[in-house]
Formats: sequence, C-alpha cells, structure tokens
Amino acid sequence: MKDFAGYSNPEESEYDVFKMGHTSTSVSLACGLAKARDIQGGKENVIAVIGDGSLDGGESFEGLNYGGELGTGLIVIVNDNDMSIAENHGYLHTHLAYLRNHNGKSENNYFKALGYDYFYVNDGNNIEKLIEALKAVKDTDHPVVVHVCTQKGKGFEPAEKDREKWHWAKPFDKETGESKNTAVKPGFGSISADFLLEKMKKDPKLVVVTSASPTCIGFDREKREKAGRQFVDLGICEQNAVSFTAALARGGCKAIYATNSTFIQRAYDQIEQEMCLGKCPMTLIVTHGSVYGHWNDVQSGLLDIALLSNIPHLTYLAPTSVQEYLAMLSWSIEQDKIPVAIRVPGQAIFSDSENLDSDYSQPCFSVKQKGKKVAVIALGTFFSLGEETVKLYEEKTGEKATLINPRFIGCDSKVLEELKKDHSVVVTVEDGILSGGFGEKIAFYYANSSMRVLNYGFGPDIPVRYNPKELMERNRLTPSCIVDDIKSALAVL
Repeated sequence: MKDFAGYSNPEESEYDVFKMGHTSTSVSLACGLAKARDIQGGKENVIAVIGDGSLDGGESFEGLNYGGELGTGLIVIVNDNDMSIAENHGYLHTHLAYLRNHNGKSENNYFKALGYDYFYVNDGNNIEKLIEALKAVKDTDHPVVVHVCTQKGKGFEPAEKDREKWHWAKPFDKETGESKNTAVKPGFGSISADFLLEKMKKDPKLVVVTSASPTCIGFDREKREKAGRQFVDLGICEQNAVSFTAALARGGCKAIYATNSTFIQRAYDQIEQEMCLGKCPMTLIVTHGSVYGHWNDVQSGLLDIALLSNIPHLTYLAPTSVQEYLAMLSWSIEQDKIPVAIRVPGQAIFSDSENLDSDYSQPCFSVKQKGKKVAVIALGTFFSLGEETVKLYEEKTGEKATLINPRFIGCDSKVLEELKKDHSVVVTVEDGILSGGFGEKIAFYYANSSMRVLNYGFGPDIPVRYNPKELMERNRLTPSCIVDDIKSALAVL
C-alpha cells in the first residue's frame, strides 16, 4: 500500500500546487496564482481554502489584505468549524461567531471590510448547499469569500464530543473510538504541565504561552483551567507569541513560550530580534525536535539545532533525561539575565540524578565516562546512542572511550582542550541535520589541530514519510556503523 504524505504534495496530486505542511498560507499563494493568471490572460478559477483557526496567522491577513486590492477573480473558502487545534482565541473569532449568529447578514463584516464580496453557508456539511454556493461564485471576476460553517468531527460521535482530542489520532477502534495503543506512558508533555502548574501555584508571575498547540507541553483543557490567567493561548501565530512572551518577560513576568520544533522557523526573526538581540530573559521550550517527532518532511523536527544554535546570545540546552530537563527548566524560569531555549528530549525518559547543576548560564559539558584516544559527545536525545556506542567500542577493542553529555548546544572549550591531551578521535552524535548543527561547531573548534572529528546526524534530504529507525540506519546512526568508522579513523592516524 502506498504511504501517503498526509499534507499537500504535488507529487501526489495535480491539485496540490505547493509542498507544505504549515498553515495560514493559502490566500497568499492564491493571490500569486491569480496575478500570474491575469498577466498571462488566463480565465481559470483560483481558489484558496482556509480554516477559521488559520485566520489567526499574520500571513492570512496579509494575503486577504492584498487580495482585496488585487480586485480580480479570487475565491476564498473559509471553513469555519469554530475550532483551531484547541479552542480558538482572539477577537476575530468573536466576530465570526457574530456572523454565524446573524446567519451571515451583517454589514459589520471582516471580509467585506477587506474588499470581498461575501457568501454565507450555514450548514457546510450539507453537500448540496455547498455546491449551490460554489456554483454562485464560479468564474467570478472579483474577490469573493464563501464563509462555510461546518462541524469538526462530523459523522464520528467521539470526535464530535471531544473536538480537541480528535484533531488528530493514532490508530483507534472505529466502533468505540478507543486507542489501539495500550502502552501509553506519561511523556514530557504531561511532566512539563504538572511541573509548571506547581510552579504557578507558588509564583503568580509565571506565565506559559502557546500558539494553538497547548498539549505539546501537556496543557489539556483541565490543566488550562487550573492555570487560569497564567496560561495564554494566542492561536496559530508564532510571531506574535514570541514577541508577546518577550514583552511579558521584559514587563516583569517569568515567561515561557512552548511550541513544536517545526513551528520555530515561522518566528525566526522575532527569536533573533526581540528575544535574543536584547537578551530578553524568556524561556523557549522546543518540543518534537527529534527524528522521533513528526515522521515527515513538512513538519520535521530536525532543523531547530541549526536554526537556533547560531543565534547570538541564545543559550540552547539539550537535556538527556527528565531530571536534567526539569533542572534546566527550573533554572531558566528563575534566572533573569539571558534568553534560553530548551530542546525537550524526543524519546525515552530515564533517570539521571548525577551532575544536575543549578546554573546553566555558561557552556559546561558533563563527562560521564573517562577513557582515552576516542571521545563520543552525544547530544540530547541521542545520548543513549552514545552510551551504546562506547559500550560496543569497548567490547570490540578492549579499550574504554570517553563519553560526554554536552548539555549545551555549543562548545565547552575547557573540556575540548582537555581532550587534546590523550585523544585523537572525537565523535559527535546529534538528533538533527548536520549542516550548521552541533557537530560542525566541534569540528570547527578542532579545525587547526590534529584531532580527527567524525560527525553523525542527518543529511538535508528528509523523506516525505519515514521510519525513524530506517532513517537513522541510512545516516549511519547505529553503534556498529559508528564503531566501524572509529576503527577506520584510528587505523590511518
């Protein structure tokens, strides 16, 4: 059976014009296609489909704003199911509710104000009514919005009752709605939420911000209610979220913004400018930053190390265990000097009570095992891979290798200089792309020395869909491959 992308992909359908998996982009793209059509004298319909949750994103307004000025044939279908991933936020959704309550009949209309003719479909799940509305706007010569009201989860009772939970789902029983995954264990999401709720009880200045994905750090509806005004969901608007959180911190709050790795790039400018350029003491929690995050190319969690670790003034931490993660998070919340990002481990949760610091302001690698000749520096999620590698190396050679948990996505010059005394090969292992990543920094550090550096991570070509184990094997991210490469490197020194 073919493995489908799950997102827009021109290789799968002629109607997928772009390959993408992030939201709020359709109107901007449609405006460009409409302009290209007009320049070439075409007559075809150009249609953008956008959900009410996606209207939060700044680009959706930018596209709508220009579309009204463009003044040509453009059809925008707004699928309004009164939900984002979780509930909607922002005053625009109060306005959409107003339009729904008045059956679309009001001159106080967001879309009309931007230059669009407006059509309203009350029961968008009624296919006949929807077809009737689409026939009415077909071949339009001016911008038109078709406001279609639908029910999220329509046709499946469990999804109708719990629209947030059923935004997406792993394999489940179609009759009962029960998950087929019976081995569900507490993850970093629920651990994060419980930890932060306890902190909130003791400190009313602690505020957690998300952008439409509150469960990425475990804040389900019940926990959001417990947090009250100390939890803020701004909708799908990462740029606003970073700037808002930076201002919270500058205004005297202990501010945290949490989102998925794949969405970080949508707010890169705000991270570099508002958060880091002025050394704003906020915390950025990066979840799903791993080959084990989202198993596809358009929502990959493999880019954030290269993106964030090269921003000046940002301390980017990579814990390996739940205890280390919570120690870093606790320190970051309480410190008020620097911007901090924390890359939540992507897979196993294991205990590590040793060498937990109370201050992570300066890069300081943790040497977990001291050996000679070979050092393995294994970052974050892949620390366990480093452990397996040094164990296999000792089994095959009878020699002990040094094992290092770097904790910081940067260079600890003291430890790296110490390795020069009795090591000739340094191996880096990271859960991200190699280009611009952690390993490159270590290789650059040793560039003018005799140290041989072997970097392990992922290449730039991320498959449309992938199996994490297979992708790791393809990139030689296995203990046996790494040990073989170490032995080959030692043989020529």
